[in-house]
Amino acid sequence: MNANTRLGAVLSREPVRLAGLFLAARLVLFMALPLEGLRGYGDFVHFFRLAGMGRPFIDYWVEFPPVFPHLSALLYLLASGQQHVFDQLHALIMTLFQAGEVAVFTHLIYRVFPEPDAQKRAWIYFSLLLVLAYGWWYFDPLASFLMLLGMYWALEDRRLHASIALGLGALTKLFPLLALPALWRLRPGRSALQITLASLGLTACVYGALWLASPEMTRASLISQGSKGSWETVWALIDGNLNTGNFGPESERNNPALAAQPRGNPARFPAWATLPVFAAIGGWFFWKVRINNTRQLFAFLGITWCVFLLWTPGWSPQWVLYLLPVLLIALPLKEALLFSLTLISINLLEWPVLLSRGFDWGLWMTVPVRTLLFMLMIWEYWKILKHSEQP
Repeated sequence: MNANTRLGAVLSREPVRLAGLFLAARLVLFMALPLEGLRGYGDFVHFFRLAGMGRPFIDYWVEFPPVFPHLSALLYLLASGQQHVFDQLHALIMTLFQAGEVAVFTHLIYRVFPEPDAQKRAWIYFSLLLVLAYGWWYFDPLASFLMLLGMYWALEDRRLHASIALGLGALTKLFPLLALPALWRLRPGRSALQITLASLGLTACVYGALWLASPEMTRASLISQGSKGSWETVWALIDGNLNTGNFGPESERNNPALAAQPRGNPARFPAWATLPVFAAIGGWFFWKVRINNTRQLFAFLGITWCVFLLWTPGWSPQWVLYLLPVLLIALPLKEALLFSLTLISINLLEWPVLLSRGFDWGLWMTVPVRTLLFMLMIWEYWKILKHSEQP
């Protein structure tokens, strides 16, 4: 059996095998957890209450893009308004998306590294996702899966598929659109333009339809994030906002005027004022890099993520889920594992260990360390872009 045949055989079974094993192991974990253990420190109660308020973007405004609120409303109907059933359905759906992530990640990693190294990275990713409760406490696995899937399909030059994945990702959280600059460096010209226009067009069409159905609540939903203020970042420390990024009680969502109500202390350095600086930094990297392979593509995606996270006024600990596959695809194994474990530890220390107990002072410890890690990650990604050869 030659090398190409062997690789094809591995890729035909390994992603499915690992995804199936992940699903089985997670279900065993769920069966061993009491309901309160499953809920943990997640947002189950918040999601359930929102889902019971009617039609999102029509009957009430919501701080999330439309895909997850509508999925939650469907789960609420399937659960017949019973919260314990809703919680279990939510955890199961997020587990299915994470199993999909494992499969897509395995496809990618075997194309980047030789089999022994690829196998190690696939099992490390498998293990980290399996035990990290952020994967079922929130809905970020849906967006991170769509980001990874969009990147994979773009590499396969399946433009329509990539556009749909990234467009749906943007309708879940805007983060998957951070993949677009990397795709422009990989496939400049017509291919990148088609994916960009199609994914943005899908996003605009869905929001447009919601606007026609309920302009008041759709507008309130769109502007709500801008009123959120700063949280869990250096900017939040400067502003004196020692809090999480949560909004007020769900009852506020019935009043569109409250979507624009400022939360926390006002920004001393507004995001619009710092945007030109960080856009210039991102633009410098964009024009300097040349992407020749999958590993460099993810290294540039990693830089894009880190520059964005240094600029944005907020950070939520579950966002580490977007960074883990990028680290494990782009960086040498030791560095990738060190960054992954350190980021996970810092975020778990921040939430739930410290903030859930009211220890807001802990942000003065976790936020600077995480910010330093983002800077170090940029440097490591840059070294890959400058020196990496085709594996």
